[in-house]
Amino acid sequence: MSARYDLAVIGGGVNGAGIARDAAGRGARVLLLEAGDLAGGTSSASTKLIHGGLRYLEHYEFALVREALGEREALWRIAPHIIWPMRFVLPYAKGLRPAWLLRLGLFLYDHIGGRRRLQKTRTVDLCRHPAGGPLQKRFHVGFEYSDGWVDDARLVVLNAMDAAAHGAEVRTRTPVTAARRDGAGWAIATPAGTFYADALVNAAGPAVLEVLRLAGEAPDYRMRLVRGSHIVVRKLFDHPYAYFFQLPDTRIFFAIPYERDFTLIGTTDADHQGPLGDVRASAAEITYLCEGVNRYFARAITAADVVWSYAGVRPLIDDGSGRPEAATRGYRLELSEPGEGAPLLSVYGGKITTYRHLGEEAVDLLAERLPALSGPAWTRTRPLPGGDFPVDGAAALKAELAARFAFLADADADRIAKAYGTRAFAWLRNDCGQDFGAGLSEAEVDYLRREEWARTADDVLWRRTKLGLRLDAAQQAALAGYMGG
Repeated sequence: MSARYDLAVIGGGVNGAGIARDAAGRGARVLLLEAGDLAGGTSSASTKLIHGGLRYLEHYEFALVREALGEREALWRIAPHIIWPMRFVLPYAKGLRPAWLLRLGLFLYDHIGGRRRLQKTRTVDLCRHPAGGPLQKRFHVGFEYSDGWVDDARLVVLNAMDAAAHGAEVRTRTPVTAARRDGAGWAIATPAGTFYADALVNAAGPAVLEVLRLAGEAPDYRMRLVRGSHIVVRKLFDHPYAYFFQLPDTRIFFAIPYERDFTLIGTTDADHQGPLGDVRASAAEITYLCEGVNRYFARAITAADVVWSYAGVRPLIDDGSGRPEAATRGYRLELSEPGEGAPLLSVYGGKITTYRHLGEEAVDLLAERLPALSGPAWTRTRPLPGGDFPVDGAAALKAELAARFAFLADADADRIAKAYGTRAFAWLRNDCGQDFGAGLSEAEVDYLRREEWARTADDVLWRRTKLGLRLDAAQQAALAGYMGG
C-alpha cells in the first residue's frame, strides 16, 4: 500500500470512532482499522445509558461524574435521534443505603454537571407514582431523576460515518497483525496489506495490551477486564420510566424500557478470564439478575423468561480495587515521548458517555506532534449524521416520515426516526423492495451495506438495528442469504 495517512486509529469502538471523527474534522488524513464490525465488542454491549454514573459518587469519582454529566446534554444536542432523556426511579429499600444518603447523592448529581434542560430530582410516593404499580407493595418511597438513553452501536457507526464524511478511510474486518516504527512514521501490517501513518492511536479497548504487544511496546498500566452482562425479557411494565435498584451486596442494576415490547436488565460486574472472542452472560449472572428483579417486582422471572442476553468486557485500569465494581471507570491517555520516534497514543479505559471528550483530549494531545491537526476542537456542537434537528423535534420528524411514507406502520416510523433521524430520507422510498420482516426492507439493508459498513445479517440485526429480537429463524436466514451468507 503506497497511501500514507497522518493518523491511523486501531479500534472501531466508540473511542476509536470518536477520535477518528475529531481528527478528520481537524484536517488530518485518517485511517480507522477495525478487526471485526464497528461496535462489535464492548461498545454494543453497554447498558445503553448516557449518564454520570450515580454509583461512582460513593467511590469518590467526583471528577469522572462531573465530566460525564457535563457531556449528557452536549451529546443529546448532537444526536437527538439516538439519544434522549429518560426519567429513572430509585426505590428506597429498608436496610440498604439510607434515604438521606440517596437524596444527598442525587442532589450532587443534579448540581455538579451543568444540568440545564434535564429535569431535576424529586421524591415520589410509589403508592401513587406509575413506577410503583409493578413493584412489590413494600416499596413506598422513591426518588425520580434524569439521565439519558443511547443506541450505543449506532453512536459508534454515526461517528465513523462522520469521520468518513470528513475524508477518513474506514476499514472493517481488517485486523492488525503487526505494527512497527518505520522511519518517521508507523508501518501497520494487516491481511489487506501494509498501511503507513505518521502517528498511531491504540484504541483497541479490551485488546489494548495485545495491540501494544504487536507494536513491541510496554504497557503503561495494568488492565482489569470486567464483564458486564445483561438480559432482555418481555416487558415487565408499561410506562416510560426506568428503574435503578440497589442490592444487598452493594451492587446496583437497572431495568429499562427496551425496543417497545421488552425490558433490559443489567448489569453485572465479574472479572473476565476467558478469550475476548467469546464473551457471554454466564448462567450464574443470568440467575443473579433474575433474583435481583424478583426482589423488587411483583411479577417474578426466571432464566426461562430471558429472550436474549449479551455481555461485554470493560477495559478498566487496575487500580488495586478488591471488587470489580469499585475499579475506576475513568480513562488515561498515554502519548509516547518524542525521543521514542513516531507518536503512539494509547487509550486505557473510558466509558460511552465520555467518549467525545476523550476524543477531543486525545486529538489535542496529538496536535502538539502532528501539524496536520491544524483545526480547532469542533465535535461538541456539530450534529452527528441524521441529528440535524432540535432536541425536541423527534415527534415532528416521525410525523413527517409517516406523512410522506404512508405505508409505514406507527412502530416502524418510530424505529426509523430514532435510528436514522433525517438520514432516513436517504433511503426510504415508496417501494422499498423485499420485506425481511418487522419492517426491515431491502432498501434499508442496501443502505446499511452501502453507507454503514454492514456485511452480515448479525451486523444488521444486532448492531445497526435490534430487529434480531423480532425476526424468526427463517426470516433471519433469508436476510443472511440476501447478504451473501
